This record gives sequence, structure tokens and C-alpha cells, in this order.
Amino acid sequence: MKPEAPLQDLPQGLRDEQSQLLASGITTWGELEALDELQISRLAASGRASARNLRRLKGMAELGCALDLAPQDAALLMHAGLATVAAIAGSSPQELVTRTGRLERQLRSGRPPVVDLALARRWILVARERQNTN
Repeated sequence: MKPEAPLQDLPQGLRDEQSQLLASGITTWGELEALDELQISRLAASGRASARNLRRLKGMAELGCALDLAPQDAALLMHAGLATVAAIAGSSPQELVTRTGRLERQLRSGRPPVVDLALARRWILVARERQNTN
């Protein structure tokens, strides 16, 4: 995702957080990525949004904006235990496929795996490039 991409199509379980963010004037992934812990706490205290879910969304924004991932791909990687650019850059393609595939089997999504070796290699290369530029 690009930092200027609008916050939309979030999972149903995050609708309170999305409403709170939009009501607070945070309308893009880049603005969400820029939130600090104090702002997250204030957002959580001022409405129905939970601080936990807001932190999860911020993590998705950080990963998605850094690697230009779709929100659902960033969420998949985070929930598979690969929540940072460094974690992805330090992984092997097979490890990435194994971890995301295991998560999808645990969730019993019934769909074919989203991540294959080619996609995993691409994500790892982008993560390594990103790590070298920072």
C-alpha cells in the first residue's frame, strides 16, 4: 500500500477503529503509520476503538507502507509472526511460505495458499532493499 492510500476495506472486526480514525481526521495509511503511542491511547480513550486493534492497524500500516503490501498481506505476515521488515528480510522464502501456510491452515480458510515461493522471494528482496536504504 502507498502511504497516501485511503483507509478502506478494513476487516469487519476493525470497523470501530476505522470509524474512530476517520472521525479523527486520519484517512490514509501514511497518517496511521505516523501515529505515536500517546495518540493511539487518546484515540482508544475517546471512543469504542481498542488500543490493541489500533496498534495492530499501525503495525499493518508500517509493514504495508514499507514494503508496498496490500493490507491483507501485511495482516497475514503480522499474524504469522513476521511483523517487521527485519523479520521478513531475515527469513528464507521457504520459511515465509511455511509460516503463512500454517496460519492459513489454522484459520481453516479453505482457500489455496496466498504466498508461494516466488512471492516470498519478492517480499524478502524488497525487505532487504528497504533495510539497506535506512
